[in-house]
Amino acid sequence: MSQPVDIDTPDLRSRAVLAAQGKAPFDLLITGGTLVDLVTGRLVPRDVGLVGPLIASVHAPDETADHSARDLLDATGLFLSPGLIDMHMHVESSMVLPQVYSNAVVPRGVTTAVWDPHELANVAGLRGVEYAIEAAAEATLRFLLLAPSCVPSAPGFETTGGDFDVAEVAALLKRAEIHGVAEVMSMQALLDRAPRMSGIVQAGLASGKRVCGHARGLQGAALNAYAAAGVQTDHELTSNDDMLAKLQAGLTIEMRGSHDHLLPGFVETLNALGAVPQTVTLCTDDVFPNDLHKAGGLDDVVRRLVRYGLPPVEALRAATLNAATQLGRRDLGLVAPGRRADLVLFRDLAAFEAAAVLSDGAVLARDGQMTAPDRTDTDRTALAGSVQTRDVRAQHFEVTASGTRAQVATIRRPRFTEWGTREVTVEHGVVRCPDDLTRMAILQRFGRPAAPKLAFLEDWGTWRGVFGTTVSHDSHNITLFGRGTANLALAANTLRDLQGGLVVVKNNRVLASLALPVGGLMRDDTLSAIAADFDAIVAAMDQIVTWQPPYLVFKACFGASLVCNAGPHLSDLGVVDTFAGTILETVVREP
Repeated sequence: MSQPVDIDTPDLRSRAVLAAQGKAPFDLLITGGTLVDLVTGRLVPRDVGLVGPLIASVHAPDETADHSARDLLDATGLFLSPGLIDMHMHVESSMVLPQVYSNAVVPRGVTTAVWDPHELANVAGLRGVEYAIEAAAEATLRFLLLAPSCVPSAPGFETTGGDFDVAEVAALLKRAEIHGVAEVMSMQALLDRAPRMSGIVQAGLASGKRVCGHARGLQGAALNAYAAAGVQTDHELTSNDDMLAKLQAGLTIEMRGSHDHLLPGFVETLNALGAVPQTVTLCTDDVFPNDLHKAGGLDDVVRRLVRYGLPPVEALRAATLNAATQLGRRDLGLVAPGRRADLVLFRDLAAFEAAAVLSDGAVLARDGQMTAPDRTDTDRTALAGSVQTRDVRAQHFEVTASGTRAQVATIRRPRFTEWGTREVTVEHGVVRCPDDLTRMAILQRFGRPAAPKLAFLEDWGTWRGVFGTTVSHDSHNITLFGRGTANLALAANTLRDLQGGLVVVKNNRVLASLALPVGGLMRDDTLSAIAADFDAIVAAMDQIVTWQPPYLVFKACFGASLVCNAGPHLSDLGVVDTFAGTILETVVREP
């Protein structure tokens, strides 16, 4: 939105007061609908009168006041809800430009999204955040931007294209476009009271804006300490017990749709409580382009929760009123007089198919289509040419060692990683990778010459080729998985030539590729075109690896280098463990 619309001007409020009493016409009167009353939980017939961006009246259809309106919108047979609020998301994860993302989710009923642009910040520093601010201003979707707190996600353990200390974050927080501190992922640094991370959180507290969290794996004393530091939210839920512990710790829960296998258990737990706590909200976090195209954004999360057994009104309350309350946005989240006119007209309370979507009183979409699609002309100069690496060859992906046998450190299991050790064969000074191990490599792509760093993965399935990506949270260096050093080299060089994206290689041949030249994260294209390319990548992946859900899945590749999480992870500096303070430049153990 180019400028936030002020709903508190005296003239607007006066017009609303008169219209509510039938002494002046509404600008728009929505008639015949059934209101989903998120305060009482009832479904009641109500007409809704709007004056500009403001709801002036919510009244029974037979109310005696003589209401008139310049325009009418017939909502017969439809349910009226507030616009959905996505509490934590990254546009970049959908690989489309922000305006394209807006065009995709607004027709589905999402009117507000809290955007953490830390992917852009890790690629392009402050220039990346400036791009996000400008793009958000041009989008119809109300983006509430956050100041990235972890650029990089773990300072000293990885190299990225940006570096935000306390001063940079504090300066961003002074801007009206910035609504808080984005997810604090450097958990151990905050618990250790490291000056940089503690200072960033303190800057958020001093600003009076929200401080958002990433409390993956924290429990007991560590969870208490994390909340005591001033962090207010978490979306990194790992189990039902984890959710309950974080609710009891007072954190705002941003229950995310990107980990679908956990949602049925969360629904069971919430239903057992008897009511959804007011601190439970919903988010998408990361949505792949094919999922966004086929299923949607936050509307898909609401739909799935209902399918898993959460009452529809409870799901809507979490996605609207609870979200607005936790954001401190009294103007949002409720269809009531005096609130902002963000409304969705749904056909039913199971499919949540939007017949019409309004924001600030304007009809933005009808029957799944934008009435006036967003522009896509934000200047992207700062995000061009971001993949700067040298040409690599097969020998760059070999692990060297002396003798005929060697001990190597391994990374066991995806997501919840553990240290492991294996004895391997050495031939002609090179480690031979056993059939049950997978190579992982990271090549720093921000113009600082360096050789790839290598790791061996255990319990990562059976690989028959290589997957490469520059979408690799949160450093977004070139990240490679698989077997065959020639395959690894081809994948890395292809990503450099594409200026970022995804690639699948088998038998020294590229099976599929998806170019993402905007920061190595996004592409200026339609959602349908990017989704089709992504589907081709997924299909090619089935030719080179056998997955073992729920943890060993395609999505795990994108977060395997998230070094701020507990356990060993590979970065461009080596195998690191930020909780233990460990950096291994080589995986070969000394005798």
